[in-house]
Amino acid sequence: MVAEAICIPAFLFELSRAQAGNRLSWAYVFEWPILGGYAVYMWAKMLREERGLDARSTRRVRDAENAAASAPDPQLDAWNAYLAEVHGQQRQAPPAESRDD
Repeated sequence: MVAEAICIPAFLFELSRAQAGNRLSWAYVFEWPILGGYAVYMWAKMLREERGLDARSTRRVRDAENAAASAPDPQLDAWNAYLAEVHGQQRQAPPAESRDD
């Protein structure tokens, strides 16, 4: 994994700098392993979701799709009517081109 290939050498580099006396590097000594762990966590989570193994997320997506399909949205209907009106006016009367020559 690319993130681990970056985080492990960065951790070792910052550890050597911290042991040599650079006090700011101690923060990075703890930051790089946390960042690497987070990358592994997110990678595993995305793999589970892609394979459909995360029941909670697939259930939420399925519920959202069902709710969107069954519930009318008046704001969306008004927006679609507005767009139809605007596009209908553009087709009937295209804007005149003006040239400043």
